[in-house]
Amino acid sequence: MPLEQLVALQVTTASRFPQSIADAPSAVVLLTAQDIRDFGWRTLADALASLPGLYVTNDRNYSYLGARGFLRPGDYDSRFLLLIDGVRTNDSVYDQASIGSEGLLDMDLVQRIEYVPGPGSAMYGSNALFGVINVITKSGSAMAGPQAAVSVGSYGERAARASYGWHGQDGTDWLLAASSSRRDGQDLYFAEYAAEHGGVAHGLDFDRAQRLFAKAARGPLTLSAGYVARTKGVPTGSFGALFDTANQTRDTQAFAKAALALPLASGVDLALLAHWGRADYQGIGSYPGESGQALVNVDGDHAAWYGASAQLTLDRIQDHKIVAGVDLQRNARRDQFSYYREPYELFLDDRRSNGRSAVFVQDEWHMRPGLLLNAGLRYDRDSNAGSQFHPRLALMYRTGPADTIKLIYGTAYRAPNAYELYYGYPGEGGQQANPALSAERISTRELIFERRLDATGLARLSLFNYRMRGLIAQDVQPDSGLLMFANLQRAVAVGGELAYERQYARGLRLRTSFAMQHADDGDNAQLVNSPRRLFKLNLALPLPALKARVGAELQCGSARRTQTGMVGGYCVSNLLASSTHLLPGAELSLALYNAFNARYADPAGPVFVQEALLRQSRTISAKLAYGF
Repeated sequence: MPLEQLVALQVTTASRFPQSIADAPSAVVLLTAQDIRDFGWRTLADALASLPGLYVTNDRNYSYLGARGFLRPGDYDSRFLLLIDGVRTNDSVYDQASIGSEGLLDMDLVQRIEYVPGPGSAMYGSNALFGVINVITKSGSAMAGPQAAVSVGSYGERAARASYGWHGQDGTDWLLAASSSRRDGQDLYFAEYAAEHGGVAHGLDFDRAQRLFAKAARGPLTLSAGYVARTKGVPTGSFGALFDTANQTRDTQAFAKAALALPLASGVDLALLAHWGRADYQGIGSYPGESGQALVNVDGDHAAWYGASAQLTLDRIQDHKIVAGVDLQRNARRDQFSYYREPYELFLDDRRSNGRSAVFVQDEWHMRPGLLLNAGLRYDRDSNAGSQFHPRLALMYRTGPADTIKLIYGTAYRAPNAYELYYGYPGEGGQQANPALSAERISTRELIFERRLDATGLARLSLFNYRMRGLIAQDVQPDSGLLMFANLQRAVAVGGELAYERQYARGLRLRTSFAMQHADDGDNAQLVNSPRRLFKLNLALPLPALKARVGAELQCGSARRTQTGMVGGYCVSNLLASSTHLLPGAELSLALYNAFNARYADPAGPVFVQEALLRQSRTISAKLAYGF
C-alpha cells in the first residue's frame, strides 16, 4: 500500500470509531498485509517486534512483549490488550495476550495490525496498560477463490494452509481457512546442566500447531470464529523439572463473535457485539520425587468467558463526535489444577468465576479549526479489582498543513489474574494464594510531534513519562517459606521514540525508528530486562529486472540486566526475497531469519536455573503460495 494511502487510512482502535491517524489520541502505528509478505513475519510477535519502542523475548516456549523499557522476566503478556477484529482475546485465567506460535491466527489471514501505544483503559478497561493491539482479518474478497500455501525450513519446519474466499453481488462475503505447522526443533545445550546428559536437551524443542478460521458478513452483520491447538516441547528444565526428560505444554484457544452495525438515523449509529472465548492449558513434566524417582506432574487450567457490548456513536452535534457504551463480560471458568499422575496426588483443584461490567463515554470536540480535544472516561466494576475510574485526555493541535502536536494524559489498570490470586500448592518450592491482591495502575504523560514530509513521508517524535504502582510480584513469606504474589513494586520511566517512514520512487519503502528510555524501580535501580536503546529498520525494495522484491529487517537492542548480571546488546537481521512472476498464479519466497547468525540471549525468569536463554540461531525458510 502506498504511504500516502496508509497515512490517509482511517484507524478504529484508538477511539472505537474511524478517524485519521493525525486525529487519533495516540501515536498509532499501522502494519499491513504487504508488510507481512515483504518481511516474512510468521507470528504476531515477529510483526510487533518491528514497531517503535517494542521488544520481544522468548523462553523456548512462549513469546513475550515489552514496551518502553518494561518487561519483567516471568511475567505473562497481561499488560497489553489483544483484540481480533475488535474482540478481546486475553484469556480469563492468565489474562495472556497470545502473540507467538500459540496465537489464534495464521498471519496470511491478517489484513492489518493497529497498535495504539499508551494507556487504553478509558476505552477498553483492564490490561491496556502499555497499549492495545487490534488485528484486523482479511475479507473473503481479499482472498478470493481457493488458495493454498506450503513452506519448509530449518530444523524440520513445514507448514501448509488452505483457504477459500468468496464475495457475492449481494454483498455476502465469507472466508474459510485451515492451516497446520510442525517444527522438529534442535538439540539444545545449557551449560547449567552440563553434569546431566552433557547439558543437552534432546528432541525437546518441537512445535506443532493447527488452526481453523471462518468469517462471514452480509449487510450489517458479521460473524467470525477461530481455533488453535499448539503443543510445544520445553527443553529448558523450567519450574524445577528434570532436565532432558519429556516436558511439554499444550494450549488450545477458540473464539467466536457476532457483530451488528445499525445506522439509527443521520449521524446516529449503534454497534452491538456478542463474543465467546475459551482457552485450555496443560503442562506435563517429570519432577524429582522424595525417594529419587521421577514423578509426572500435570498442571493446567480451563478458561471460558462470554460477553456483550453496545456502543452508540453520535455525530450530529456541531463540532462534537460522542461515543458512549456499555461492556459486559462473564468469566465463567477460571479453573486451575495440578496433580501427580502415578501415584495420584492432587495439589490444586481451584474453580472460580467472576465478572466485570463497564460504562464509557468519549467526546471528540473540534474546538476550532486545527484544535481538537479528545476526552474519554470509563468506569469498570470488577468483582476482583473493585471500582475503577480511568480517564484519557488528548489535545491535538495542527500547527500547519503538515504538522500536528499531541499532548496526552491517561491512566490504566490491570486487575490481578486468577493465577496470581488463587494458584497455590504446599511444600518446598511451593506457592501461596493471595485473594487480597489489588489492581496494578499506571499514569502516562506523552508529547507527540508528527510531520507529513510530503505525500510519501511521515516523521514522528514521542516523549513519554509513566509511573506504575502496585506492581504484582512474588516474595517469600517468612511464616510459611512459600512464594506469594503481592502488590510490592513500582516503576518509573522517561524516554522518547523517533520514527520515520517514507515511500520512494519505484516502490522502495523505508521504515525506521530509534527509542531511548530509562526505566527504574522508583529508587534509581534499573529494571531487569530493560534496554536503554532500541533501533529498528525495515526496507522493502523492488527488483524489476528480476521481477522480485527484497525485504530487509534489522533490530538492535542495548544491554539488559538479568537477575544477577547482564546480557549484551544485539543486532539481528532478517532477509526475504519474493517473486510473483516465476510461476503463474504463485508467489515464491525465500527467507533468512537471523541471517548473520547473531548469538544473543534474553534474561530468564525466576522459574529457570539459567540466568539467560539463547535466542534462535540462523534459520532458512522457503514458501510457495498459489491461487487457483
